[in-house]
Parts: sequence; C-alpha cells; structure tokens
Amino acid sequence: METLPFSKNALHVVIDMQRLFAEETEWHTPAIAAILPNVMKLTRAKPSDTVFARFVVPQNADAAKGAWKNYYRRWSSVTLDAIDPAMLGLVAPLAAIAHERSIIDKQTYSIFGSEGFSERLRAAGIDTLIFSGIETDVCVYASVLDAVDEGYRVILAADALASSNAQAHDVVLGTLVPRLSEQIEILSTETIVKLWQA
Repeated sequence: METLPFSKNALHVVIDMQRLFAEETEWHTPAIAAILPNVMKLTRAKPSDTVFARFVVPQNADAAKGAWKNYYRRWSSVTLDAIDPAMLGLVAPLAAIAHERSIIDKQTYSIFGSEGFSERLRAAGIDTLIFSGIETDVCVYASVLDAVDEGYRVILAADALASSNAQAHDVVLGTLVPRLSEQIEILSTETIVKLWQA
C-alpha cells in the first residue's frame, strides 16, 4: 500500500528522551544513544512541530497515587528522594533546542495522561502523530494506543524507537503494531522526513 504524504497538521511526539534513561540509573536504556541521531533528524526537520514528553517521577512512593505506590516502592531508586531532579531533563542535544512550551510532563505511561494534551491537539487541528523515543513497549506503545483510540493517523519512526528490552521492542514492532495496520504505520526516519517536507 502506498504511503500518503503527511498533512500540514502533523506533530512529532518525542517520548521520554531524558537523562533518567540515558545515564546510569536503574532505568538506564543503553539503546537511547543509538536512536538519538534519528530523533534529532526528525526534530530538526520540523522543530516547531515537535513536542517532548518527560516522565516525571514522584517525590517518593507515598506521594504516588493508587497502584503507582507499589510501582515506586519497587523503583524507589528513581524517585526524587533518591535522584537529582535534573535527571528528569531531556538529553543534552534535545534540551538545547526544546522550547519550554514544547515540553509536556506526564506522570503516566501515555502522554495522553498529561492534563490538557488532548485539548491542545484538538485546538491546533492536529490529525497526524509521529512517534519517536523510548521505551517502545511501555510509554511509546501506551501513547500510541491512546492516539489510535482518539482517531489520529499514527506513524512510528522505527529507527528512532528503542527499549531496554530488545525482545519486547521487536514484539511491538513486529507483532503487535501490525495487528493495527489500518491505523498505525511503521516508517523509517528518512521516509518520514521526505513525506513531511514534501
């Protein structure tokens, strides 16, 4: 099936490209270094049409809500009681070009859990979301499923996505996403840039 050009209302959504995952923490995702050049290519293609999600952790497990308390008891080493808040920042190359308004903090896996995000998209007339970042099988996939439910055209930049679990990454791109082939497209960074700038 031929890939259609993107509309003028496409938005690039960068998920969790943060120091928290790039540096030596319990959530270290080494593959972030490999995809960073492609995330940068996508960002530089349309910097004003790019937003950056940041996964924001609580002060401690008791400050989390519901079952997240159990989660952060398991991952207490990445709560704000244990890490420098600066670790929540974007990795240096992205931090240097991201405007404050383009940064969206979330306390959930999905960026759609961020208050006002859906309304922001509707107000801007966005109809297409291009996803890059980490982790393919957690925050990216959660965001993608919400985007599908909201009716957006969803594009995954295959070579600009990564996970700390390579097998889970492969399952998402090779097995789960193809089940929704009418709603999710998997493209390379090069193809996305060409279509976006056409």
